[in-house]
Amino acid sequence: MSWETAYESSRWIFCGVHVVTNSYQFFRELIDISEKSMSQMFTKTYGRLFTQNAHIFQELFVEFRRYYSGGSVSLTEVLSDFWSRLVEKVFSLVNPQYQFSDDYLECVSKHAEQLQPFGDVPRKLRVQVSRAFIAARALSQALATGRDIVNKVTKVRGSLCVRGLMRQWYCPLCRGLPSVRPCHSLCLNVMKGCLANQADLDTEWNNFIDALYQVSEKLEGPFNMELAADSISVKVSEAIMHMQENSVIMPALGLSPPSSSQSHGTSTDFSPRLSHERFAFTSTQVTELKERLRPMRGFWVSLPHTICNDEKIAADVTNEERCWNGQTRGRYLPDVTGDGLVSQINNPEVEVDIARPDVRTRQLIMELRVATNKLRHAQSGQDMDFMDSEFMDLMGGVSRSWFRVKAVSGLIHRPLSGTTATAGSSPRPARSPPAPRILCCVCPSCSLSPPCGGSCSLQAGGEEEVFLSCWKSEAHSEEIR
Repeated sequence: MSWETAYESSRWIFCGVHVVTNSYQFFRELIDISEKSMSQMFTKTYGRLFTQNAHIFQELFVEFRRYYSGGSVSLTEVLSDFWSRLVEKVFSLVNPQYQFSDDYLECVSKHAEQLQPFGDVPRKLRVQVSRAFIAARALSQALATGRDIVNKVTKVRGSLCVRGLMRQWYCPLCRGLPSVRPCHSLCLNVMKGCLANQADLDTEWNNFIDALYQVSEKLEGPFNMELAADSISVKVSEAIMHMQENSVIMPALGLSPPSSSQSHGTSTDFSPRLSHERFAFTSTQVTELKERLRPMRGFWVSLPHTICNDEKIAADVTNEERCWNGQTRGRYLPDVTGDGLVSQINNPEVEVDIARPDVRTRQLIMELRVATNKLRHAQSGQDMDFMDSEFMDLMGGVSRSWFRVKAVSGLIHRPLSGTTATAGSSPRPARSPPAPRILCCVCPSCSLSPPCGGSCSLQAGGEEEVFLSCWKSEAHSEEIR
């Protein structure tokens, strides 16, 4: 029986994370249906006026799809650009008796935020769409992370663990007892030793599962992706009607309507014939996901019990007198060890070096923390990926940026007159006299906690300044002379 066979009883977890593909397609289809619905409704309502300007709406949905697929896209900027372009088109269309120059239309667009020609509709749509899209993307990305972590964890193994498994399952065959199953307690000690590092995932895993569940609840309620996608065409129609009924742009700008050819007719009526048909989709998949998430809490700690409770792997706990105890048929006497790496110090079946945690497992713990943090931001409608991207753009658009921050050590440094640095080395600010060595923190703007327990803050200028290294994906500290 191989290590993979030992994991056979845990395969159900892949069913939970496997829905990443279905959930991604589900939310992607909502975007596609929303675009199709808008095109049909606007073509029926506005006819040629819409088809001539359909590219504005098509480009909006291209950006929506690019964002959902993981692109570095600001939904706020995308929607702002959409409304700016739309106000120019609609302004011309609702005033067909005039001919507007490009400069005039640009002036209208520049003052759109101040004049609010579409009323409060753009803000409402931005809030509804942003928080739904952010939550949907965070959920899909987190499910992919969970799937990858499970796949990686199943590859973590050790030679001493394999020996324990061999003694447990194959020694009875050598002793002529092929039908005798390992004692339940023996199995638990072997599996707890083999899965010691994985058990240490449990705390962060539970936080991750909780965050997934909470985002799923948001998507069922106030962040409903289906309602947000369905509202796009309705909100845009409301905005156009508001602009038609509240023509305040030219008077507010202090401008007279530009001279034009004679009136070609009255203002076009843009009152849309709204369709109230709802998508055929429901939130069934989100509900199903929530049901799958519940039993995933405590998975890694309970995994040894899940494996050993399988009657094909170990004897039932009621059959302790006639099971394989590692030496012969009979009761297994040693105590069952606790959970986690540290508890394996006295494991009688698997020798575990508790002083050397598995590096790959520690990396997976960090991946879980990052994914959980993204989900928690998504619960409040914040896109942590774009926040990081914005910060890196501000710092120069490079993965490693040097910036001034207030010294966290309490040591005061004089203003820096210049720096020199080479690739892979710390900058050496020019200062006199030389400052003592201090331990500096990674700035939390990189979504990382300062390792020295201090706090870092951006410093525009002043005398208390040092240079710190900001890494986007790694948490570590540096010593600066």
